[in-house]
Amino acid sequence: MERVINLDQAAAAIAERAVRWLAAGLEVGQVTWRDATAPWPQQLETDRTLVRDPDSIGVLITGPGDAGLSVVLFRGGWADVDYFDGLDDGGPIPASGITSASAFATQLDQWVPRAFGKLG
Repeated sequence: MERVINLDQAAAAIAERAVRWLAAGLEVGQVTWRDATAPWPQQLETDRTLVRDPDSIGVLITGPGDAGLSVVLFRGGWADVDYFDGLDDGGPIPASGITSASAFATQLDQWVPRAFGKLG
C-alpha cells in the first residue's frame, strides 16, 4: 500500500482534538494501530511501539445516548468512517482522497459535529 499519510502525525491530530472532545462530554477510545508486516489475522495494537510498519490507525468516539463515530484511516489516503447520531441518522461517510495528516485533521473537524452536533 502506498504511503500517502504519516499515521504518527494523524494520531497526533486525534490526540490534539481529544482534549476538546472530552471537555464536550464525548468519550475517546485509544488509538489502535495495525501492522502491515504482522501475520494474518493482524491484531490491533494500542501500543505504537509494537507496530513496525503501520498501515492503519483507528479510533472510536462515543457520546450521549447511542451516538458514535468510528474512524479507521489507512496510510494509502482513505478512511472507513461510520457514524450514528443516537437519534435517526447515521451510516458510512465517504472518505477518500485524504492527502495528508493535516487533511485528515480537517476531515475529523467535520465528521465529529456530523455525529454529535456542534460541540461546546
